[in-house]
Amino acid sequence: QVQLVESGGGLVQPGRSLRLSCVASGSTLDYYAIGWFRQAPGKEREEVACINSRDGRDGSASYADSVKGRFTISRDNVKSTVYLQMNSLKPEDTAVYYCATDLICPVLPEMFDDWGQGTQVTVSS
Repeated sequence: QVQLVESGGGLVQPGRSLRLSCVASGSTLDYYAIGWFRQAPGKEREEVACINSRDGRDGSASYADSVKGRFTISRDNVKSTVYLQMNSLKPEDTAVYYCATDLICPVLPEMFDDWGQGTQVTVSS
């Protein structure tokens, strides 16, 4: 019932930054955890960041080891949007990035099947 639209990807050089957005339509994100996933060709989908609702572990966030210290997830419930600030980007960050919802973090991808088109992030010199 919740449609998620990802945007903000692009082609950047290593070390630069991007900010991804996940906007919900047809519903609200207020009471749900939101996870950011990425998938590169030939690789498994990886959850890189997740943020809880205010009612779920007090809005706490978690990150995959591969992005800790570089990525920051945040949310704006008024705009029904979740962001992923990506700094110090590396070539290995290249992937299609998706967002998904769940009750608490981590978001379980097997419980979500309404994946959007995602947004392509390419990090290259």
